Amino acid sequence: MKKKQLIIFDMDGTLIDSGNVISNTINHVRTNVGLKEMPKGLLLESINNPDINPSEFFYGTSVFTERHSQLFEEYYDKNCLNDIILYDGIKNLLQTISKHFTISIATNASVVYAQKMTKHLEIDQYIDYFIGADKVTHPKPNPEMLIETTKSLNIAIKNAILIGDSNKDKNAAVACQMEYLLVNWGFTQHENNEVISQTSELKKKLLSFK
Repeated sequence: MKKKQLIIFDMDGTLIDSGNVISNTINHVRTNVGLKEMPKGLLLESINNPDINPSEFFYGTSVFTERHSQLFEEYYDKNCLNDIILYDGIKNLLQTISKHFTISIATNASVVYAQKMTKHLEIDQYIDYFIGADKVTHPKPNPEMLIETTKSLNIAIKNAILIGDSNKDKNAAVACQMEYLLVNWGFTQHENNEVISQTSELKKKLLSFK
């Protein structure tokens, strides 16, 4: 891989362990529309699966309804800072690499929540740019977020790299010919030997691009 200027991070499952609040929010919606709770492990494994229709899988409908959105947003807004933590070594990683690279977040959450959560966890000062599902027509695995990020920061795609935990991240990067690295501490477990399993390993890898 060549030298890089921009590192784009996925947020949930890559920087922040938000598994509890995500699973609790979806189960809040499920129970309020008459469905049983779904096991956390199955829920988190499925949320990053690009091959499923999420509204059908989680709520049994072909599309998300206004009721689904209202229930989700009300609960998530009140609880998005509950039970979230940084994965081990993430703050040190960001402190170190921010001296050498522009850093951005591309998340399928909305920007306001990404900013709120990173501020709460005291890593917002390392993030130069945020983009979320509310700022694009098509979220990941569509590459729109990644393309918009590089355009906004005036950095060529070839000089950027995406770090994520899911196949949605991978597919978004592949679709716009951006290089990527996958980590194995998030919501999706990968068997590929090239997947990174520790933040110290990721830091060493990223610093090799400067």
